[in-house]
Amino acid sequence: MIFRALVAAAALAVTLPAMADEVSVKMLNSGPGGMMVFDPAFVRLKPGDSIKFVPTDKGHNVETIKGMAPEGAEYVKSAVGQEAVVKFDKEGVYGFKCSPHYMVGMVALVVVGDKRDNLDAAKSVQHNKLTQKRMEPLLAQVQ
Repeated sequence: MIFRALVAAAALAVTLPAMADEVSVKMLNSGPGGMMVFDPAFVRLKPGDSIKFVPTDKGHNVETIKGMAPEGAEYVKSAVGQEAVVKFDKEGVYGFKCSPHYMVGMVALVVVGDKRDNLDAAKSVQHNKLTQKRMEPLLAQVQ
């Protein structure tokens, strides 16, 4: 009896699809990293995982930073004040900004999977001094 239950459970586990994770990232006027921040600002994911970008405070959006996404990755740009759920199927390094607050350093970095083919390209993207000051420690966390 117990053996049949174990066999049935094992068969069920093999046939179920792997569940992807969804991480919530808040867009804040003030948070752990200072003023105008994503929280967390650095996220590691597995391919197939998603991020829900939540404008906890008004006036924020999320947008891909040009040059900071793997080749062929979908470009992201949400409306200001709207949640955005982004699914990550391509491995690599992704940079995001809040368009209204990019100049004051509101950026985030997402690393998906084990491939880092676009890391050098992401590091070469030019930002203003304040934004660069926030982006450098995020890029330093990529291994």
